[in-house]
Amino acid sequence: MFKRFARIHVFAMLLGGLSLTAACSAQSSADAPYTNGNEYVTLPAPHQRFSNAGKVEVVEVFSYGCIHCAHFAPVAEKLRKALPAGVVFKLMPAPFSAAWLPFARAFYAAQQLGVLDRTHLKLFRAKFDQHYPINSMDELADFYARQGVDRAKFMRIAMSPETTAKLKSDLALIQKWGVDGTPTLVIDGKYRVQTSAMRSQQEMADVALWLAKRDLKDNGKR
Repeated sequence: MFKRFARIHVFAMLLGGLSLTAACSAQSSADAPYTNGNEYVTLPAPHQRFSNAGKVEVVEVFSYGCIHCAHFAPVAEKLRKALPAGVVFKLMPAPFSAAWLPFARAFYAAQQLGVLDRTHLKLFRAKFDQHYPINSMDELADFYARQGVDRAKFMRIAMSPETTAKLKSDLALIQKWGVDGTPTLVIDGKYRVQTSAMRSQQEMADVALWLAKRDLKDNGKR
């Protein structure tokens, strides 16, 4: 077991009163090399996915405010590149606290502005390696402006009702998945990697890859 995992602080007031509970279902499994209830858990049906991409999805619930997510980011990138055709990797920002809400808003603004791919790892490096003070919306807007993003447009999208609605939807799905910390990997809305049982972050990725390949095969998805 390793300590990598930022525990949640329920953040509901600014997002319409939603709350989080950790609720999961462990069922027996004879599959090798990983077993249900140990390295992963099967989530309660009906299963709910993050997107309608039409492919098996591996979702990382994360935050730019989480140093464990910063450490996991290079591993997650290798995982993304290792996924077979028919499997897609997605990021889901976790607004678990008032302190983390700006990071979640920034994620969706960067995504809508088309700069997420080139700024994702840069933001982690700026915050945790270069120790820039990046915590507030203003500080995040300054960071993206340094990356060539229109600052006013970034703020408008980040603070928009549409972004707030996405965050409320994310919180509801996080609750359904029983996610209680970051980083956490969820596969196709069906399985959650048991991060607390992992010996390393690489093992997290290995379990997720194995589950994604199994789900792809079992469902005949291409």
